[in-house]
Amino acid sequence: MARHQVSDRDRTYLRYAIELSRRSRDAGKHPFGALVVDARGSIVAEARNNSLPPDGDPTQHAELVAVSLAARSLSVEELARATLYSSAEPCAMCAGAIYWCNIVRVVYAMSEARLLVLTGSHPDNPTFQLPCRDVFARGQRAIEVIGPVLEDAAAEPHAGFWR
Repeated sequence: MARHQVSDRDRTYLRYAIELSRRSRDAGKHPFGALVVDARGSIVAEARNNSLPPDGDPTQHAELVAVSLAARSLSVEELARATLYSSAEPCAMCAGAIYWCNIVRVVYAMSEARLLVLTGSHPDNPTFQLPCRDVFARGQRAIEVIGPVLEDAAAEPHAGFWR
């Protein structure tokens, strides 16, 4: 597998996704954040996780919400030049949403494997142990995936949360 270069711009947007995950935790929600950035470098959508019961919706992961918002404001062609940045590796559900929204570049901070170490068997996060690269590999279009990057920083908002 080819290693892709991580730019300073990528790191900046990942730090912002991690900040969104902190804000999500501060609001009493699961600590995840994501944003979609267009080809010009403008943030077109951002989201924090809103899946925590009883008020949240289990499908409202930050990545799914961010790509859904971006799909409402960008054309299919613009989405194909956009990047999704996430504080954590997209799960299988979110990877499907990314694929169907035509985003072809994903940069994430913390791997799903590292997340599983932090969450253990917590009932709010029954992770699939299915890397997003494996989900994307089953599709008909190539999706560039870069990550994990800044994994220790991304793990910080999770410290003590999954007890």
